[in-house]
Amino acid sequence: MSNSSSKVAEFTAPGVKDQAAADTIAILDQRMVALIDLHLTLKHIHWNVVGPNFIGVHEMLDPQVSAVQEMTDTIAERIATMGGVPFGTPQSIVERRTWQDYSIGKGLVTDHLTALDKVYNGVNKDHRAAIDKLGELDPVSEDMITGQLADLEQFQWFVRAHIESSTGELKG
Repeated sequence: MSNSSSKVAEFTAPGVKDQAAADTIAILDQRMVALIDLHLTLKHIHWNVVGPNFIGVHEMLDPQVSAVQEMTDTIAERIATMGGVPFGTPQSIVERRTWQDYSIGKGLVTDHLTALDKVYNGVNKDHRAAIDKLGELDPVSEDMITGQLADLEQFQWFVRAHIESSTGELKG
């Protein structure tokens, strides 16, 4: 069996056709991979951020880490509900990731938050695209991803508040 989610069960959610379930699982798998990566990236930043405003950023990230971890669990459970297998092993995540690894180690608040803003750009853009596709496949999954996007966009706003100038321009 491949290390990616696919429809393997003979069942899916009642009223969902097999192909719609398989397509939904594939979309949810991509979002799960992105959120596992985001979760680890947030924790990495939490451990490695230094400089002015360190403690504020350090403490801002922990609730984001927890919320993203919960989002990941929700998606994995939805994949299973649809008849798929949520693969979350490290190697399987790396194999399915379509973006470069986060490159900053120990770094200043502004460096990390500027890079994190770009991470959120990708995650949020892809969540929005998933919502468009899920609207035709599975309204329950669409609603779940929509709710997550609201939180993710708020997290990005928190990040941007640290790197925004008084005229509304973002650093970086």
